[in-house]
Amino acid sequence: MSRTATRPGRRVVITGLGAVSSAGIGADDFTAAIRAGRCTTGPITGFDAGGFPHRNAGEVTDFRPREWLSRIDPERWGRSGQFAASAARLAALDAGLGPEDLARARAGSVMGTTSGESAAVDQLVGEWHDDGLKSLTPAVVQAVPAGRIAAAVNTELGLEGEALTLATACSASNYALGYACDMVAQGEADFMFAGGADSVNRWAHAGFYRLGALAEEVCRPFDAERAGILTAEGGVALLVEPYERAVARGARIYAEVLGYGLNCDADHMVHPNAATIARCIRQAHQNAGVAPGQIDYICAHGTGTRTNDATEVAAVREVFKADLPPISSIKSMIGHTMGAASGFGALICCRALYDGFLPPTANVERVDPELGPGLDPVPGTARPAAPQVVQNHGFAFGGNNAIVILGKAA
Repeated sequence: MSRTATRPGRRVVITGLGAVSSAGIGADDFTAAIRAGRCTTGPITGFDAGGFPHRNAGEVTDFRPREWLSRIDPERWGRSGQFAASAARLAALDAGLGPEDLARARAGSVMGTTSGESAAVDQLVGEWHDDGLKSLTPAVVQAVPAGRIAAAVNTELGLEGEALTLATACSASNYALGYACDMVAQGEADFMFAGGADSVNRWAHAGFYRLGALAEEVCRPFDAERAGILTAEGGVALLVEPYERAVARGARIYAEVLGYGLNCDADHMVHPNAATIARCIRQAHQNAGVAPGQIDYICAHGTGTRTNDATEVAAVREVFKADLPPISSIKSMIGHTMGAASGFGALICCRALYDGFLPPTANVERVDPELGPGLDPVPGTARPAAPQVVQNHGFAFGGNNAIVILGKAA
């Protein structure tokens, strides 16, 4: 197989993975749960959901930040920042990089989010009384700015490079990965941590419910009876570095970042546009130097809403015609982690390339025939395979699309 990437600069690889999710803390536990097709969503505990008919989400119920964080004080940082910093710490450990390695390198972070420090905002809303600002806890107010998510990563790891938070919602982690890739490829950084973080919160849960996009119990992407998403939370980080540096230090290389595509149509606030998504896929292929026939697997945005799944499959058909690669959605197991969603997709793509499997879609009882023939959502549990090139989708409200192409490093 030949690839001729059009993206200039150094080859860029992913050598460290970190996850804080309802499916587990650490890339190994996360991957094991996904491969088993284990649904890790359940009743909400983070806020009182008693007034909602739908009360399930993908929460990280066993997260104790002091077990993972050594530099930042969790009391001074929001839950999303804690997720991001913990995931980055795990990615650094997974990559075999200690504090001294990071201290002498040009390293930074770029993290995606949808709601920023939503849990902090929820708390402040509950604290608001007649005396206004005087009723608010100062430390919680200080934790609110979304930019502190990437700042938490840099502070925890002692990084002196760029700390950028991107708020392109559900596609944000793919945006972050593309940005980090460019930083490393162009020699502006030795290492970059890319990913995203978000927290379960009342207002997002309420918003999706009012949109009619919230499932009652489980998320069923591509299923004939799918009813919508489940909100979720977590943090994910991928360590990006130059291929030559990784080889020189004997690092484990999970995947190579071959390229990416970005676009935004602003066509509709919440309704995705198949033609624009198809253009984004073609841009990603061109940037990566691959043809549609070389894609072995697609990690779908796959929210489980009737509109998203139909639009996403239509866009894929426009590019791949009748020869669709397997396409699955891990949101069926962990819910929709918002700004972290495509980051978790990238992580499982890395493990699929490195370990040799196709991630599954859980909760599929009957593939929707209206989605057309030949659709393979890898139902149930993971499938043994040897993918060489994979495609990771991330789409957001307003038509913000981001697609990353990853390959098995040669």
